[in-house]
Amino acid sequence: MSIAYLDPGNIESDLQSGAIAGFKLLWVLLVATIIGLLLQRLAARLGVVTGMHLAEVCNRHYPTVPRIILWLMVELAIIGSDMQEVIGCAIAFNLLSVGRIPLWAGVLITIFDTFVFLFLDKYGLRKLEAFFGFLITIMALSFGYEYVRVAPDQVEVLKGMFVPYCSGCGAAQLEQAVGIVGAVIMPHNIYLHSALVKSRDINRGNKKEVKEANKYYFIESSIALFISFLINVFVVAVFAEAFYGKTNMEVCNESGSPHSDLFPANNQTLEVDIYKGGVVLGCFFGPAALYIWAVGILAAGQSSTMTGTYSGQFVMEGFLNLRWSRFARVLLTRSIAILPTLLVAVFEDVQHLTGMNDFLNVLQSMQVLVCDAVQPLLNPSTSPDLISLFNVGFLLSYIQVSVLQ
Repeated sequence: MSIAYLDPGNIESDLQSGAIAGFKLLWVLLVATIIGLLLQRLAARLGVVTGMHLAEVCNRHYPTVPRIILWLMVELAIIGSDMQEVIGCAIAFNLLSVGRIPLWAGVLITIFDTFVFLFLDKYGLRKLEAFFGFLITIMALSFGYEYVRVAPDQVEVLKGMFVPYCSGCGAAQLEQAVGIVGAVIMPHNIYLHSALVKSRDINRGNKKEVKEANKYYFIESSIALFISFLINVFVVAVFAEAFYGKTNMEVCNESGSPHSDLFPANNQTLEVDIYKGGVVLGCFFGPAALYIWAVGILAAGQSSTMTGTYSGQFVMEGFLNLRWSRFARVLLTRSIAILPTLLVAVFEDVQHLTGMNDFLNVLQSMQVLVCDAVQPLLNPSTSPDLISLFNVGFLLSYIQVSVLQ
């Protein structure tokens, strides 16, 4: 579940936030993570109490037409997220190979994630969780290294995190703020979390056991999101400290630099993305910073593509009531996301993807309205037993959903 808060879309949003607004939008990241935690709590409680995940509950409560529309909206969110994840992997391969692996080849390599996922899933969810934990550890070490190497001002970090103010901000900073919300609160992750909790045996006839399960799921989610929040802060702070307010003339303009063509010799404000960000880190802090950055991006992309595939099959199974084999569902879900991504990779080069990533992050923010699917379940007349089990914490989650609407 925490992987959705650490995918390449998040990293893209983080680095641009730091480069464009400095430390000023860290408080947006904090608020979005808190709201995301409340929504994940709501999703987990739904799965614990009902024994069904959100897509299955929607299938039961909605008529055919709105159910299909809602399914298409969630699929659109998954495709948009997966495009960022796959392209993030492809960019990492390109950086690690010093440009020898083109973008389209990197996209094709990520197709094998499907088979890795199926192999690990065959041995149970715990093995898959352990693998994701390993990749999160790689991300923490990689981006933590960049944080220590750049050494941002800790006072400015704390000020940006806890002072909800953005002096001198304009349209560009507003776009980044909206993008942060969209990158953090991923609609399909709510469906995924409500399904993952079903993997543990819970006696739903015992209210005490259900309440205990809800408590420990909340603790588990809090730890996971705290770790992901720290990693996101690492990325924002690195680019805020090192590249906020910098111009093209100040980066990678040494004669003979293989990347000098990326940055025109003018005094315009530096624009960075996942690819250029790695290059700039390499120019300022040495080749090790570039390769460690690429390893972190690769870990983020590899893990999140498998998570997207996992959530996609739950969504498809629940909304459409499919009874296909695991392989068929995973293959279809993967194909839906891979095909448009491959087209983008073939007709676009690695240096011109920032605009698309910004658009996809804003689109994800709009897709948060998918949370409307939870509304029928929050109506006491629909399920009074659920309300009695969810207590005050459930009502807080309901308030957050209403605010997002």
